Amino acid sequence: MVTEDSRRGLGGRESAVGGRGVAIQLVGEPCFTEPPIAERRPSTAEPNRVLLKSHAVSAPPLLQLDSATVIKGDRPVIDRMSLTIHDGEHTVILGPNGAGKSVLLRLLTHQERPLARPGGTAPVRVLGEDMWNVSELQAQMGIVSADLHQRFVNGNSEGLITAEAAVLSGFLVSYGILRYGAVTETMRRQAAEALESMGVAHLAPRRLNEMSSGEARRVMLARALVTGPRALILDEPTTGLDVVARHSFMERVRDIARGGTTIILITHHVEEIVPEIRRVVLLRRGAIAGDGAKAEVLTAANLSRVFEAPLRLDESGGFYYARPAESVAQS
Repeated sequence: MVTEDSRRGLGGRESAVGGRGVAIQLVGEPCFTEPPIAERRPSTAEPNRVLLKSHAVSAPPLLQLDSATVIKGDRPVIDRMSLTIHDGEHTVILGPNGAGKSVLLRLLTHQERPLARPGGTAPVRVLGEDMWNVSELQAQMGIVSADLHQRFVNGNSEGLITAEAAVLSGFLVSYGILRYGAVTETMRRQAAEALESMGVAHLAPRRLNEMSSGEARRVMLARALVTGPRALILDEPTTGLDVVARHSFMERVRDIARGGTTIILITHHVEEIVPEIRRVVLLRRGAIAGDGAKAEVLTAANLSRVFEAPLRLDESGGFYYARPAESVAQS
C-alpha cells in the first residue's frame, strides 16, 4: 500500500525536487528462485499539464509486466517476466551484463515491444496503458543514462548543446533541438529553476562538452526532472564519474527520492543503491531471480548466484559494497 502526501517543489509547483515524502509499505515475502533459461520531432503537448498533474493514491502502477517475453535472434532476452512497480516504491533492478536490464528499460519506455499474445491482458502496461505516444510517455518518465549524457555532449545536427537548451528540450522531448516547438518564458523560468536545484545554474550558457562529466550529468538530471515526471529512471547513472562526482550525483538522487518522485535504478553496481531504495529486483538470464525487501534479497549468497561468482557483501551507513570473495581471502 502506498500513501502520498502532497508535494511542492520548484517555484511552488508539484515537482521531483523538494516537498514531502512518501510512506511505503512493502507487502509480501521476498523470493529467490532459479530462473528459466535521428533526432525525434518533439511532442507539442502543453508542459504545464504535466507539471500540475496530481498523482493520486489510486493511480495505476507505474509498471506492470505480465509474463512478458522479448525474443532476440532465437533466444528470449526477457523470459516470461512478471513485475509490478507502484508509485513511491523506490526500486533497484540489479544484475550482471546480459541479464536483460537494458531490454527491460526499453520495455518501460515503449522503445521495445514484447511478444504479442491473442486475447487476455497486455504483457506490458506503463501508467495503466499498453499503448503510448513515446514522446508523451517520456515526459512522464524522466531518464538519465550515460548513453544519453554522451549523446548530448556530442551535440546534434545543429551543433553543440548548452545546458539551458538541454533542459528546455526536456519539455519538447528532443535531443537539444528547440526549433520544432514553442519555448515559453514559463519554460525558461522552470528550466532555470531545475538547473539551480541541481547546483549548475551558473552553467546555463555553457556547452555540455565544456563541462566536467559530473557537471554535465547533473544537467541531464535537471532535464529529466523539469517536467515533474512520475518516475526518475536511472540507467547505470554514475558510469564515467569519478568518486567525488559519483557521491555528489547520488546525494541529489537521495534528495529526489525523499521529495516523492519514484526512483527506478537499473544497474550492476551495488554501491549505487542509495538507502532510500528499499526494494531489490535481481535479474539473471532474462528472468527475475529475486524480488523483495532489500534486507532480505540483497545478500552475498543471492548476489553470488546471480553474478555466478563468489561475492562478499558489506554494508556501511545504509550503503552496500560487493567484491569478489577471493580478493578478500587473499588480503
